[in-house]
Amino acid sequence: MLAKLAWNGMKSKRKDYIILLAGLVMSIAIFYMFQTLALNRDFTSENAMISSMQLVFNVGSCLLAAVTFFYILYTNMFLLSLRQQEYGMFMLLGAKKQYIKRLMFVENLLIGIIALIIGIAAGAGLSQLTAELIMGQLDVTLEGYQPFYLPSLAVTLLFFLVLFFVTAVWNHIKLSRLQVLELVHAETKSDQVPQQPKKNIVTITAGILALAAGWLSLIFMESLRELGVFSAAIMTTLGTYLLFSSLLPVITNAMKKKQKWNENGIQSFTLSQLTFRIHSLKKLLATAAMLIALGAGAISGGMAFKNNAENIAERSAVYDAVVHSPTAEEEEILEDITFTEAAEYRYKKGEEYNYYLKEDLEKQRPQIQLTTDNVKRVEADLPDQEGSLEEVEEESASIPNEWSQFLTMTAAEDYSRRPLIVSNALYDDIEAEEQVVFIGKADDFLAYRDQWAKLDELREEKLASSEEVMASTSKYSMYENYNTIATGTVFMGFFLGIAFLAMMASCLMFKVLSGAAKDIPRYEMLRKIGVPKKLLNQSVFKELFLVFLFPALLGITHVLIGMNMFSFIIVNPYYRIWISLLLFTTIYVLYYLLTVKMYKSVVLPEEK
Repeated sequence: MLAKLAWNGMKSKRKDYIILLAGLVMSIAIFYMFQTLALNRDFTSENAMISSMQLVFNVGSCLLAAVTFFYILYTNMFLLSLRQQEYGMFMLLGAKKQYIKRLMFVENLLIGIIALIIGIAAGAGLSQLTAELIMGQLDVTLEGYQPFYLPSLAVTLLFFLVLFFVTAVWNHIKLSRLQVLELVHAETKSDQVPQQPKKNIVTITAGILALAAGWLSLIFMESLRELGVFSAAIMTTLGTYLLFSSLLPVITNAMKKKQKWNENGIQSFTLSQLTFRIHSLKKLLATAAMLIALGAGAISGGMAFKNNAENIAERSAVYDAVVHSPTAEEEEILEDITFTEAAEYRYKKGEEYNYYLKEDLEKQRPQIQLTTDNVKRVEADLPDQEGSLEEVEEESASIPNEWSQFLTMTAAEDYSRRPLIVSNALYDDIEAEEQVVFIGKADDFLAYRDQWAKLDELREEKLASSEEVMASTSKYSMYENYNTIATGTVFMGFFLGIAFLAMMASCLMFKVLSGAAKDIPRYEMLRKIGVPKKLLNQSVFKELFLVFLFPALLGITHVLIGMNMFSFIIVNPYYRIWISLLLFTTIYVLYYLLTVKMYKSVVLPEEK
């Protein structure tokens, strides 16, 4: 009979249980998705550019396990709060407390097992779908990745079974300490308002120090290496939770005390609503901040490795195209490219030298790369040439270094001849076929990848039919070589970024919707006393905006500081980082609007 009553009670709150189950399923699915990479050592070692990638995954697994633990603990408290009043009524009707505790224990485990089965299936499906989408966008196929990976399945099952058992025991102990009247009147308890925020100064200081230590570990990752990975993960997480636990109540109280804010519309109600619920919000918002940092950071890191291919190519060569004696097909391709700078230099081939025409070089002074960050135009004067060709050849060493660098590193077609600059008169006397080398810099290197690839293909055909020792590879080939190597790391970054952001969305949605039922009476009361629905809608938008704003600010700060850890691997880790942050912001704003809409449908339903 009691089991039947319990079942009916669960059915009456099926919406709350669906929200609970959805949150559990998503957390399990994301954990499984992460493990498909973390435990697949063959895949990570073959496709990662970072030698210590496995260590990063091991630390990430511990961090995700800690975040998941706090999330499951919160959902477990929500599950207990759903049934407290019912359990109290059962005990008033004569049910023994021991039986109630056993019933709740079995219910907790049953919900956990159902969520585990669905979550692993969802995780395998999401892993397959996400992998196909990312590989499709990157236009690559990575061998070795397995969406359904048995070690990941085993670890996920073991971790969550233990976790669900521990939380069930926790609920069992907590229920045994509650009196019958406390259970019966569970829903009438008022939320606690944080008092005397000055007492939080020790916790705030500890949080700031921990966060500073974590950020310093990220900044000096090149020196700290493995130690930096551990210290950054531990101290950043600790500092985030300490600051949200201590500083968030102080901020909301300070906002509430601002008189000019409280006097605007029903702003006082909005801030009071946020202040009263701050104790239940702060830990979950800290979890959301860490997930935002992990998700946005993984995407930013992946894009940084992808963008680094362009930076590597830019530093390897000043000019995008270097074509010797262009054929009709090559000229047709070059005409399709918009060049911001282009030049042609005539030369003739001798047995020992390539003879370049002095007039062309003086009229079209090229650029050279002095260092990785320093490009300059050649300014050195060319030497006056008097005498015969033999005399000029004897003085070949007198070519200025800047010109020698350009002719050797950029304009040279092969390594078998040295460059020599000659006057018009001497050039005309050389009995050899005239050659031309075209150099050009496009307005957007990546916009013409198809053209560069075709030029490289034609260059290879020339190389196959030539007996000369050809010069170094093209700028585009260097870009493609690096891009191919970095593809595995890019895939991991985007894959994990999507997974972490999905879990963050699940956390915030669970928090907002699980507390919506308790907010209904407050909004109903305001509507009954005549508050316009427009103001109530604004209140919902503002309250949830603050809920979303706090974790986003700290999470993005983590990302901006944390990207520095790649500075010794990537040329410029912040190159085009605004693209990944804009992508995250767009997803975050859309999710915020979706959450507002779902929350409003509960607390402000349309009047019939």
